[in-house]
Amino acid sequence: MIVGYARVSTEEQNLDAQLDALKAAGAERIFSEKISGTAKARPELNRLLDQLRVGDVVLVAKYDRLARSLPKLLDIVANIEAKDAGFRSLAEDIDTTTPAGRLVFHVFASIAQFERERIRERTLEGLKSARAKGRVGGRPPALTPDQRGEVLRMKAEGRAVKDIAAIFKVSSATVKRVR
Repeated sequence: MIVGYARVSTEEQNLDAQLDALKAAGAERIFSEKISGTAKARPELNRLLDQLRVGDVVLVAKYDRLARSLPKLLDIVANIEAKDAGFRSLAEDIDTTTPAGRLVFHVFASIAQFERERIRERTLEGLKSARAKGRVGGRPPALTPDQRGEVLRMKAEGRAVKDIAAIFKVSSATVKRVR
């Protein structure tokens, strides 16, 4: 059975184009949802995966409808393949039900993984270079060293954390972290 999956990220977006493409490609059953691809819980995708049977093919209009990151896509496709089912993406013309399709999928996955690692290397090189020039990333501290000393003094006096936070216009968590 060809099982379709369609997803858009927001309620305002429309699923019609994906649904039409999946039906035209022979999807006999379609699971659809309006939820972010980065959401941890995607009920319809989970239902689809739970109901997969040997020989089924999961069909999507574009692979990014299934997953927003390469590791997540590989994880979902591995889950599909573990159930002796296949994966097909219409836009990228990927079909893991054939040896050539599996090869293409894994070549794309390898290239994407390589690019992610190169981006990470370039980012680390840039950070190292910035540090060597005295620049430090991240948010500036909420409290100056003098203010931290004053917070410690107030905490030692037994003042309430929420009162100290209000005085310095920071969160209670910031005050609690001062040691």
